[in-house]
Amino acid sequence: MNVENFGASERLVNAAYVRQGAQGRRAHELCLRVLLEQGKCPENGWDESTIELFLHELAIMDSNNFLSNCGVGEREGRVASGLVARRHYRLIHGIGRSGDISAVQPKAAGSSLLNKLTNSIVLDIIKLAGVRTVTNCFVVPMATGMSLTLCFLTLRHKRPKAKYIIWPRIDQKSCFKSMITAGFEPVVIENVLEGDELRTDVKAVEAKIQDLGAENVLCVHSTTSCFAPRVPDRLEELAVICSNYDIPHIVNNAYGVQSSRCMHLIQQGARVGRIDAFIQSLDKNFMVPVGGAVIAGFNDSFIQDISKMYPAMSLENLDKHSDMAVTQLGSMLFTRQVSGARVVPLGSLQIVNNYTFKGFMSHTNNYPCAYLNAASAVGMKKQDVDLFLKRLDKCMKTFRKEKSNGKDVPEMDNCTKHTSAGETED
Repeated sequence: MNVENFGASERLVNAAYVRQGAQGRRAHELCLRVLLEQGKCPENGWDESTIELFLHELAIMDSNNFLSNCGVGEREGRVASGLVARRHYRLIHGIGRSGDISAVQPKAAGSSLLNKLTNSIVLDIIKLAGVRTVTNCFVVPMATGMSLTLCFLTLRHKRPKAKYIIWPRIDQKSCFKSMITAGFEPVVIENVLEGDELRTDVKAVEAKIQDLGAENVLCVHSTTSCFAPRVPDRLEELAVICSNYDIPHIVNNAYGVQSSRCMHLIQQGARVGRIDAFIQSLDKNFMVPVGGAVIAGFNDSFIQDISKMYPAMSLENLDKHSDMAVTQLGSMLFTRQVSGARVVPLGSLQIVNNYTFKGFMSHTNNYPCAYLNAASAVGMKKQDVDLFLKRLDKCMKTFRKEKSNGKDVPEMDNCTKHTSAGETED
């Protein structure tokens, strides 16, 4: 309900009552505005009605919920079960694009905004919990072990010769498997017994680095919280060693956000030495369902590199130097609420994990022409196809009209265009 709708409502209901209702809504909207402006965790928790209002407002910003949307891609937010759609507040499109989980998804402005706000709020919480110099973080839909793997894979591109990970022993399977899954060889450092506590053998860590050679060590993989009798690693000493030998330092902080002691150790380690990233579990610290984690760190560019390693999917990653004609046609379709149509320009270059692909998205180096395609996917209906062809036809007519009027419209390529019936167009 906006101002105009409230005004129209006064024709049906007593104006005083309508104004009272509008005032009640403004209280909810004030909470939303403060969150959007500050991006911080609210001092007072929201009631569920405010949360649900916000989620519904965000959902209608995603293209799959547009009343006149025409989706012709394979990722169009189609869901067979209404129960599943309602469970997710119809935020079906997902987040990220083109291998970057933090990137804005053009077809999902609401979901992208929710993602950005989530990361901003979590960053604020980490600072409040004690790591005040943290610069960036992002939430991933993976548990702690796979999130650690993602960090190790990112470091591989920065240290291609390295094959070892120095790991003070912690008897927990997933953190050990995270190193194996990433393709590295864990070097287990046994702990030392001090009284009834198991502590980090700092001398053994440094000796092993000297033995293997610093250039062959991917990182030191330390741990804060764990089950007794093992206590948190000596993060300050390890951070200093990593700084001295120029070796990355990844911290498994799975349980640590809830512990001021663990967060203090991370803050101190970053202050006196080197900590590249620290990973915490969502379910263990934020009381949400299992299956999520937060990757945080003190170097903004490194955290961004990790987010770009996430295997997200995109349909519309167009290089800025692409063929202008097909790119313009794709833009025209998008502004007319046709989502998922893939424009493939000639000869565009794309670098993925240091591999350069020429003619990216056309699956070959030298496809003879630029083109536009649409996917026929499960859930698509005949009326979707009809509506797409109708809007495509309008775009083509507008395109040709502007060209005939002498406007600066780039030439279409010399490939033959086909209609849905397979007949050649002029």
